[in-house]
Amino acid sequence: MPLLRLVETFLRETGMAHTRFGRLSARDPRLVDDLRRGREPREDLRQRIEHFMNIYRQEQA
Repeated sequence: MPLLRLVETFLRETGMAHTRFGRLSARDPRLVDDLRRGREPREDLRQRIEHFMNIYRQEQA
């Protein structure tokens, strides 16, 4: 599944602001805006973002 779709789903589920998500997951408040404009992150960043979403969901459960 495309990373942007995963991120958008996560944002809807959690109600987290996209800038906060970028700061917490990648130390980049512009991350989601860049993804929406077509940015394709390197694999290591993608893994870090996915890891953040997984851990956040586990901690909220």
